[in-house]
Amino acid sequence: MMATLIDRHLTNGKVTNVMRYTFCPSCGSQFEPLPQGKGGRQYCHHCHTTHYHNPTVGVAVVLLEDHCLLLVKRNGSYRDQWCIPCGHVEWDEDIRASAAREFKEETGLQVSIGPVLAAFSNFHDPSHQTVGIWFWGIRDSGALTPGSDAADAKFFPLSGIPENMAFPTDIRVCEALKKADTDGALYQWLTSAVQMERSFSLLLRE
Repeated sequence: MMATLIDRHLTNGKVTNVMRYTFCPSCGSQFEPLPQGKGGRQYCHHCHTTHYHNPTVGVAVVLLEDHCLLLVKRNGSYRDQWCIPCGHVEWDEDIRASAAREFKEETGLQVSIGPVLAAFSNFHDPSHQTVGIWFWGIRDSGALTPGSDAADAKFFPLSGIPENMAFPTDIRVCEALKKADTDGALYQWLTSAVQMERSFSLLLRE
């Protein structure tokens, strides 16, 4: 049996659902109840197997043109809220290929994936924790068209990012971009990051 249990607990004033196994997927023995709000792994004392509940990996692409950032308005979860174009890495998929695929699906644009701009753990939804990686992107081709999971896609000046952003970590990235763009540090960092990435790639080939 692989039945699951919905563990409901309060986080930041909001009731969240955390999925747990009721029975061990390996041997079928019933798990002992976990303390309220605790998770991450479940250990079966019968077959001595640990079952992990690990975060998934998400990727996002930052496309900045003329000091304006491309955002998409979401459909589905977080409907009508804005975010940096993003999605999940699929099984057997290269992380950079995933970033380019998700970006094209949501915006209609083909981009070259540059260096990593930021990496954060996302805890805003305790039942679906993720690790997010934000890449720098450069437009190659395509026409800006929102995909099926986006209601809109448009550029916003860094000084006018919408208030109804879906994800707290996107807000952190936007704030950092605004500050770095204002004091000129952004393109200094970008030049250095591209050079470092190229040098590191050459080392890996040796």
